[in-house]
Amino acid sequence: MFERHAGGERVILVALDFGDLDFAESVAELRLLAAGAGLEILGEVQGKRSRPDAALFVGSGKADEIAALVAATEADVVIFNHELSPAQERNLERRVHCRVVDRVTLILDIFARRAHSAEGKLQVELAQLQHLSTRLVRGWTHLERQRGGVGMRGPGEKQLETDRRLIGMRVKALRDRLAKLGKQRRTQRRSRARQHVLSVALVGYTNAGKSTLFNALTRAGTYAADQLFATLDTTTRKIYLPQVGEVVLSDTVGFITRLPHDLVAAFRATLEATAEADLLLHVIDSASPGRERQIEAVDKVLAEIGANAVPQLRVYNKLDLTGVAPGVGRDEYGKLQSVYVSAQSGAGLELLRDALSEILVAERVRDEASASDEDTSQSTAFSA
Repeated sequence: MFERHAGGERVILVALDFGDLDFAESVAELRLLAAGAGLEILGEVQGKRSRPDAALFVGSGKADEIAALVAATEADVVIFNHELSPAQERNLERRVHCRVVDRVTLILDIFARRAHSAEGKLQVELAQLQHLSTRLVRGWTHLERQRGGVGMRGPGEKQLETDRRLIGMRVKALRDRLAKLGKQRRTQRRSRARQHVLSVALVGYTNAGKSTLFNALTRAGTYAADQLFATLDTTTRKIYLPQVGEVVLSDTVGFITRLPHDLVAAFRATLEATAEADLLLHVIDSASPGRERQIEAVDKVLAEIGANAVPQLRVYNKLDLTGVAPGVGRDEYGKLQSVYVSAQSGAGLELLRDALSEILVAERVRDEASASDEDTSQSTAFSA
């Protein structure tokens, strides 16, 4: 039985198994994405293939099966749990007589719904336009004017050129505005660095509980919900830790497998705060059977944005769902590696605060020693 959402578009979900170990998890994730977008799921079509079909992605027989289900349910949209080429989307739409979108488009749509800050909206619009620019032929109905008929005569191919030029101009304007906002943020970060204020960034897979943990540590009251991509706009607050003093804590957008490249690029300015943090709190849903795959997905994006060298403390969250007791994990040298907590119930949060203090004190000592060595070398060079 699928969830139904009043007022949402009626959709059919399509997923092909190419032998991936995480196929079942990926399909469950697609359902959550569709539900989070307020869509009414009428049915699913699944199948197995060794590789995608070049023209239809699913092959002729499966395309006919989708078309029959669309006709029977009167669905508005077919959503594929894969990334489709523009040609595949066009071919499928002709075959199933219904709008066809892929996983990337669905994620972009969710981001567009959830972005609230001015910068977040700019970032999402940039990603959408970059994605749309490859799909102008399929998406813009006025290009059909060349077929003739009342109200259908027009510039034809020239309109496509105009659309591309307008999109190019808008993309440039968005990049310029985001660059200015990024410059302002870097100035603010340099100011904090001069005041020797340490920074910690929460990262993790979407719906791992980052915002709930952020609220528990800061009492900020930011939006947190049991859904994918509940948080898009980076929120920053100061917390006080014994022996350390004030620390800047940032809550960031969650990651997901096959996160659209255009989206990562658009949010790069926001994610710079992650790359420049003194410590990353990698929040993990300990109750998820796919947590190892989720950890891998997060680390992959961190490497993509240049944050893989930042020290990381893994926070295994949602102990209230697993029955595991709060605790800490250390390596063979006694170095802190992980903390086990429940942000929902508060269990283990004091252990997390103590762990933060321990790591950040050591980080500050290393920074001061490094600065002292640098001053000494400069002084020696000047004397020489």
